[in-house]
Amino acid sequence: MSPFLVFAVIASYFGVLMLISYITSKNNSDDSYFTGDRKSPWALVAFGMVGAALSGVTFVSIPGMVSNNYFYYLQFVLGNVAGYLFIVYVLIPIYYRLQLVSIYSYLNERFGNSSYKTGSMIFLISQSFGSALRLLLAAKILQFALFDAFDIPFYVTVGIILILIWLYTNKSGIKTIVWTDTLQTFFLIAAAIITIIVIKNELNFTFSETISAVVNHKYFHVFNWDFNAGSNFFKQFIAGVLIAIAMMGLDQNMMQKTLTCKNLKDAQKNALSFSLILAVTQFLFLGLGIMLYLYAEKNGISLAMKDGKFIHTDTLFPTLSLNHFGLFASISFILGITAAAFSSVDSSLTALTTAFTHDFLAISEKSSSEKKKLKNRVLLTFNGIVFLIIMAFSNSTGDVISIIFKVAGYTYGPLLGLFLLGIFTKTQLKDRFVPYICIFAPIATYFLNSLLIRSFDFDLGFMNIFVNALITILLLISAKKSNE
Repeated sequence: MSPFLVFAVIASYFGVLMLISYITSKNNSDDSYFTGDRKSPWALVAFGMVGAALSGVTFVSIPGMVSNNYFYYLQFVLGNVAGYLFIVYVLIPIYYRLQLVSIYSYLNERFGNSSYKTGSMIFLISQSFGSALRLLLAAKILQFALFDAFDIPFYVTVGIILILIWLYTNKSGIKTIVWTDTLQTFFLIAAAIITIIVIKNELNFTFSETISAVVNHKYFHVFNWDFNAGSNFFKQFIAGVLIAIAMMGLDQNMMQKTLTCKNLKDAQKNALSFSLILAVTQFLFLGLGIMLYLYAEKNGISLAMKDGKFIHTDTLFPTLSLNHFGLFASISFILGITAAAFSSVDSSLTALTTAFTHDFLAISEKSSSEKKKLKNRVLLTFNGIVFLIIMAFSNSTGDVISIIFKVAGYTYGPLLGLFLLGIFTKTQLKDRFVPYICIFAPIATYFLNSLLIRSFDFDLGFMNIFVNALITILLLISAKKSNE
């Protein structure tokens, strides 16, 4: 595919985003950037959130990972759906009752200032790494498809993407993102569907033959009952529940969009709809993965292997789309991965800015001009932090999605423990000890998992978030106030 055509596609797409930004930035209030004026239609928010949750990770990593992990990821997805019921009926009512902008201010009311700052800092660290890793994957593909042809270094590519995102989000923030994410979700899903149709036609399959080829393929194994494996059903399902609660329900990025809905009922409808659409879409991408491998097998295209497993699986989808599937599929892929690049970071940067300015700088108490200056400085700072993290991980291999969830298990575990203890008990903590406990718990979890692997060949897998949260809760209880 011609680099100039790729450039034209990306430029046109960015032009549409800027038009949306211009329209939504009219009649802004001081809080539009953070709350969207709480006027967002719930159905629009639900569909748009799918794009932010998927990002380039689902778009590229999930189809590629089926060769090594089969359909075991679906066990995790089923757990996500169950986790969303907790978010809908427990967390969202709390957030609306307290009229929160930063959801971590709940911890201030429940435990105290140290707990509040610690919860927000956990989010800032987790989200910075998560958004950077999501953008890393999309940026590598855009580098291959466009920027390499012009001898542009990778760090410049990343810088250009971050500047483009800043241009369409810096004025209206979440108010703009609610609408741009809807567009980005459409292109992500459309690219997957178009690719499946192209492969079906290339293989001369009917619709029923396509379904049969997927469900009868050697990679179509949904449930793993090997208790020692990291992909065991119970580990994956429980981890799916907990990670959904932590990475969605306790995540300022995702909840900030939900809190732009007009009222509690709309917010709950938004979250329920989002969880179902997301699950179906992830299943679609897993099916796409088998179709990609079917095409590669038929055409003698092989991936490198190491220790009996495929490596660089994230390259399968982009390689085939850009070099084998024709112009229409290539354009849809470029639009999809561009949407993934932008959606993976735009709302994250807004959420990071919101959490830091509200939780550490008390921006709500500032004047209108001071709010604008603070917001812009913090936004630029987080752009720089995300850039540095991307460069630090730029040489990583394997599927990025596994790295993201492993990092999330360690970083979100203490946050999950804090919220669960606050919601389901009346325990009052010695607030000053909370930061130390939240640092110690993930370290202890890491060493415990390493010990279990060495001694018993038992991998916690994604379940490290459960162990992490449990250690946090036990240590927090031990630090409760003596007058209870």
